[in-house]
Amino acid sequence: MSFSSVPNSSSDGSSIARDDAAAYLRNASFSRGDHSTTPSTAVTAADLLNATSFDPSRLHPMAGISDKLDYLALDDEKTNALPGAGTALPSRGWSDDLCYGTGTTYLSGLALGGLYGVREGYARPLSVSSTRLRVNSVLNSVTRRGSYFGNSAGVIALMYNVLNSSIDAWRGKHDVWGSMAAGGISGAIYKSTAGVRPALAAAGIMTGLAGTWSWIKRTII
Repeated sequence: MSFSSVPNSSSDGSSIARDDAAAYLRNASFSRGDHSTTPSTAVTAADLLNATSFDPSRLHPMAGISDKLDYLALDDEKTNALPGAGTALPSRGWSDDLCYGTGTTYLSGLALGGLYGVREGYARPLSVSSTRLRVNSVLNSVTRRGSYFGNSAGVIALMYNVLNSSIDAWRGKHDVWGSMAAGGISGAIYKSTAGVRPALAAAGIMTGLAGTWSWIKRTII
């Protein structure tokens, strides 16, 4: 049995190809094309932010945009267009009033109820003078009064904002009278199960509060 040595033709061919490629790159010369952008005409961040004077055709020509650049229109900053709705606290619609108004009123009622609970817990007489019992009394009062005030204020604010937006949409404008009507109806509905006199009293209180708040938004804030 005899063996003959055969040269590795694949390795020799690859080394020759690498040498040819290296020689070609050393002798090659590169130049910019006609469509390339120069530093003086390149698109910068200032051009992109200044949409009024930006020319889309200045982008890379391979993108094929030319003058057909579409912009995304956002309506998040669009405020309520009803007559009389432009106050110091602008609104973007009924959903904005419902979310922010109800949440703010609920948190305010929770805070006021908590403060009232702290006062009530400290003023409550105890059979045995003890710091632990006093803290327990304060915590119980805060939990009871805070949740009651917060839930009550949140429910009234929810009804008020829904009714106020409905009245504004029906009348086609926003003013103090619509807010007062929404406040009166909200108070009457909230106390409707307690009888006629409590419902009328709550309606009167809510009418005054709604009118005062509308006047404050227009004149003071």
